[in-house]
Amino acid sequence: MFIPCKLVILILALTLDGQVHTGENIGGREAVPHSRPYMVLLKRHMQDGKTLWCGGFLLNEDFVMTTAHCQARSYTVFLGVHNFRESNGVQRIRAEQAFPHKDYNSTSRENDIMLLKLSSKVDFSKNVKPIALADRDDDFLPESCSISGWGRTDRETQYMSLVLVEADVTLIVDEWCQRGNFYCSEGETGPSEGDSGGSLVCEDGKAYGVVSFTLKPNSGGPFIHGYTKIADRRRQIDLTNDASKGSYYCQI
Repeated sequence: MFIPCKLVILILALTLDGQVHTGENIGGREAVPHSRPYMVLLKRHMQDGKTLWCGGFLLNEDFVMTTAHCQARSYTVFLGVHNFRESNGVQRIRAEQAFPHKDYNSTSRENDIMLLKLSSKVDFSKNVKPIALADRDDDFLPESCSISGWGRTDRETQYMSLVLVEADVTLIVDEWCQRGNFYCSEGETGPSEGDSGGSLVCEDGKAYGVVSFTLKPNSGGPFIHGYTKIADRRRQIDLTNDASKGSYYCQI
């Protein structure tokens, strides 16, 4: 039996009058192979038979975190990937259950976060390791962060990257972002289509946010990239296996 996870992460509705996209890693570089062993590639099997892709990251041997807007009929999770054409050492595990935030709003991207429970335990290795979640106060703004994924590397192409790409981003002090309880960066460099669900990792090596959207304000100005905040002090998502009951539950 699985008790749905109540992810109490409050993100206010996005109110900017611009066009929102589910990503676009532009301005990045190829990552050193397997330097981000927590990154996973999600193959999304949709209701209409199509296959789409998102990113995600490993929390422990049983759970992956991604965005709620990456929901699908079913998922195949690829771990230990760098170049998607190379299968050596890559683990493929089906996600047996999805836990999107109960208050996720597909229009506003409010509460855009989701957990995937894997059908079997991950085999940790030098290429497959979990990442810790941030434990700093919400008003703490990291100085140096990075993102990664297999999304588009050029706004003119329709194709995803075959290799993991990373990019450095600088978080901005912005009243709207603070009210919305998410981190933001701005400019051409940022996540791209296919990068949604990846992690925003900052100077202490922990995950602070989940890649959610890219927005171009109608009033002009640079692209704004949004990352759903993960942590509120140490009240982070605590995934616990209660072996006596044969269940998993979330404790915030």
